[in-house]
Amino acid sequence: MPDATIVPPAPALGDVAARQLRPAAAALIGALVGITWAAGLRAYMAALVGQGSVFSWSTLASILIPGAIAGACLGLAHALRDHRSRRVWLLGLAPFAFAVLTLLEPGALVALLTAGLGGGSIAVPALLVLGGFGLGTIGPRIARIACLSLALLLTVGIAATVPGVGGDRLALSAPQGVWAMVLVVGLLLTGMLGTALAFRPAVRAGR
Repeated sequence: MPDATIVPPAPALGDVAARQLRPAAAALIGALVGITWAAGLRAYMAALVGQGSVFSWSTLASILIPGAIAGACLGLAHALRDHRSRRVWLLGLAPFAFAVLTLLEPGALVALLTAGLGGGSIAVPALLVLGGFGLGTIGPRIARIACLSLALLLTVGIAATVPGVGGDRLALSAPQGVWAMVLVVGLLLTGMLGTALAFRPAVRAGR
C-alpha cells in the first residue's frame, strides 16, 4: 500500500522574502504616511499665522524629517508585533522626534525656556503619545482611560484656540475657520490612532 503521508509544501521563496522584508516595507509605508501627516500639520500652522507665515528649508526639514522618523517607527512597531518582539512600545515615543528636532534649531531652546515659545513642539507629541497609549491595549485600564481623557481634552483645547489665534479670518462662522478646526482635530486624532499601533501586545505564537 503506497505511503499516504502528506508532506507539507515548502514555503515559496517569495513568501519567505516577503516575511523578511515586512518590517522594512512597514517602516517605509509609515515614513510616507508620517511625512504626509507632518505636511498637513505644517499647512495648519501656516493657516494660523496667515500671510505672516514664512517657509524655509530649515523649518520645512524640522517638521518633515521628524514626521518621517515617527511614521517609520510606528510602521515598524506594527510589523514587529508579528515577530513577538519585546519593548515594541518604546517605538510609541517616536512622536517626540518633533520636539527634539524643533528644539535643535538655533535659539529654539532659549526661546522656550525664557519666553515659552515653541511649547507646541512638546505639547503635540505628548498629546499623541498619551492618546496612543490610551487607545492601546497594554497597561492598566484606568491609566489608559486617564491618558485618553487628557489627550481628548487637550485636543478640544487646541481646537478652541483656532478662532482666538486666527481672529475673524478663522472664526467658526467663516469657512476657513471650520476648515482649520477640522484639520487640526483630524490630525491629532489620526496621530493618536497611528501611535496606538505601538501600544498593543505582540501576536501570540500560532495565531
